[in-house]
Amino acid sequence: MTKASDRYPEDEFDAEPAQDVPVGVHRAPRGWWSRWWPFVAVVVLVPSLTVGFVLWASSWDGSLPGFGSSSAPPAAQEPAESPDPSATEGTPTEEAPAEEAPAEEAPAEEAPVEEAPPAPDLAASVRVLNAANRQGLAASTAEDLEDAGFTAVTAGNGNAGGSTATTVFYGTPELAATAQQVATTLGITNVVESADVAEDGVVVLLLRDFVS
Repeated sequence: MTKASDRYPEDEFDAEPAQDVPVGVHRAPRGWWSRWWPFVAVVVLVPSLTVGFVLWASSWDGSLPGFGSSSAPPAAQEPAESPDPSATEGTPTEEAPAEEAPAEEAPAEEAPVEEAPPAPDLAASVRVLNAANRQGLAASTAEDLEDAGFTAVTAGNGNAGGSTATTVFYGTPELAATAQQVATTLGITNVVESADVAEDGVVVLLLRDFVS
């Protein structure tokens, strides 16, 4: 077999390329957008997808569509019932301090009614004794008491008996007002209760200090 018979028939690939035709494939130069859009996609899409996933995950109730999930909106949650006060009976709780009841105002005390002093007994027995050794002193003093309204007045002589000043004596507490009236009429300041000197009446003992 000759060498020429081993060759395949020539086709368009065996032809030599023309001198003015470019050999191989030449690409046009890439623009700036083609170089930067992958980075822009990463910066924009990745945060958007992350935010969307977070929102979806927070609102997902755990059920998948088509697997028994209900499309009906969830029922409105009923407000929690207030606890029954009777249900908490017997449960130890901190008791609120009891409010103190307002103090009742004490009723105003009525002013004590002052009893009128007993009236002097102008009919009581009154003896006027002269111990000043001045003649007629007892008689004149007895007349002054009669002029003041006393009706049972007697005059006589007496002795000091240890007294140092003119004194009006009375025998019982009931005669205190009468004795005071006698002393006021005569201007005497000493008034003494003494049953020994005046048994059942009033005795006026006149000494030298008495001024008629």
